[in-house]
Amino acid sequence: REASKALDRRQAHMCVLNENCEEDAYKKLVAALCDEHKIPLIKVQDGKQLGEWAGLCVLDREGNARKVVNCSCVVVKDWGEESQERSILLNYFQTSQAA
Repeated sequence: REASKALDRRQAHMCVLNENCEEDAYKKLVAALCDEHKIPLIKVQDGKQLGEWAGLCVLDREGNARKVVNCSCVVVKDWGEESQERSILLNYFQTSQAA
């Protein structure tokens, strides 16, 4: 719900959606909001991986993710500091829009 609210309020810079989410209506809603507000959307296959990327897990002493929570959707509302990763994502979005 928080992701869809952020998308509707146009607070999101990008959205990552789990394609294997069981709620088809939710997937359609997120995709429609991203399309309507011109918010870049990336689709992934693994909800556990998305949960790990979002920090929905516990890290053990070695830094390995444990107890990872399955995640349907993640919205980036704040890019944080300027980084190479951010530049890569922005470049990806620009090239995918041109195609």
